[in-house]
Amino acid sequence: MRYILMMHAPHGDGEYEILTSWTPEDLKAHLDYWHDLNRALVDSGEMVSVEALTPPGQAKVVRARTDGVPAVTDGPFPETKEFLAGYWIVDVERPERAYEIAATASAAPGPGGALLLMPIEVRQVMRSPIAEM
Repeated sequence: MRYILMMHAPHGDGEYEILTSWTPEDLKAHLDYWHDLNRALVDSGEMVSVEALTPPGQAKVVRARTDGVPAVTDGPFPETKEFLAGYWIVDVERPERAYEIAATASAAPGPGGALLLMPIEVRQVMRSPIAEM
């Protein structure tokens, strides 16, 4: 079963606080944690994909228009309390394993080594009947 594990971060000012206010040592510990988690998922054969996303200050919202020219606006909306910072897609035997991985991701270290306890949304990835053919 494939699951997407979506890491949410506080909105703040539209940029990543981690890049602007953390000490180099805290940032290195944080990135090392992600590297170790990702390496473990690759080694176990559970990793399908992992991607970090740019800060929401760089996001755009696109809508179709009747004239065929896309309408592109800044996004996400300022009232957003959290935003999607990145995600993993994992292929695991049971949902509980996806929850274990999400909890591990949630416990990434922050400033001074304190656990961030970030919310990680877990959703099963739907399979298209066409993909099964």
